[in-house]
Amino acid sequence: MTPVRIPEPVRAKPDAVCVAAVEPAREAAIAEAGAAQVGEHLGQSVEGERLVTHYFASAHPGYRGWRWAVTLTRASRAKTVTVNEVVMLPGEDAIVAPEWVPWSERVQPGDLRPGDLFPTHVDDPRLEPGFTDTADAPEEVLTVVEELGLGRERVLSPFGRADAAERWYAGEFGPSSAIAQAVPYKCYSCGYWIRLADSLGQAFGVCANEMAPGDAHVVAYDYGCGAHSDATIEISEQPTPEHAFDTTGYDNLELAVTEADD
Repeated sequence: MTPVRIPEPVRAKPDAVCVAAVEPAREAAIAEAGAAQVGEHLGQSVEGERLVTHYFASAHPGYRGWRWAVTLTRASRAKTVTVNEVVMLPGEDAIVAPEWVPWSERVQPGDLRPGDLFPTHVDDPRLEPGFTDTADAPEEVLTVVEELGLGRERVLSPFGRADAAERWYAGEFGPSSAIAQAVPYKCYSCGYWIRLADSLGQAFGVCANEMAPGDAHVVAYDYGCGAHSDATIEISEQPTPEHAFDTTGYDNLELAVTEADD
């Protein structure tokens, strides 16, 4: 098969009339922004056939590095130019706002404050329908349903469980943290470790030792710290020494007799 050769785009030739129309372009910029806001001519660029954009520096102190762009054109065989548009564009040294990011992507863990609401997307892959109908269930059944955590409209999906597990395992209370690497003790053998009830309990639990850095946090089964329940120290009773009176190194003091002593 013979390869197809894609032709290069045709470059328009500079239109002499549009290129030379610096002053008409300046007047258009001044009409748009005022004479005090339009600076020196910075050059021009050919946009197409009989289509040229002239650039002027912005003299506004708040728009340093920006430039006024005035696009001129002319009809075929016409001797005068027509202003197509006048806009302000950022230059290479211009200070511009960062790229806009939707609020749902800007919010980070820890940003939620009292009174804030962070809605969940309807198609959040971390959740799936609960499929538990409790509308006509008797009271004793509802008690068991509530105890088991059923009856919720949406529950954690397999993707949501895997996502949480990966985040927890690689986090501060996972086996790769510095404190876990510094001790031989692991949480799965600690008396303060409470295993999670569902499938995540195969790898995670909650620490219940107030002296441990992971207290009240979800910790991996192979996380560990120096507050392990097996990290005990046997302290033998030290004999209580008898009181002794040191007769060396003291001074004899003579007390002055006062009238109250007589």
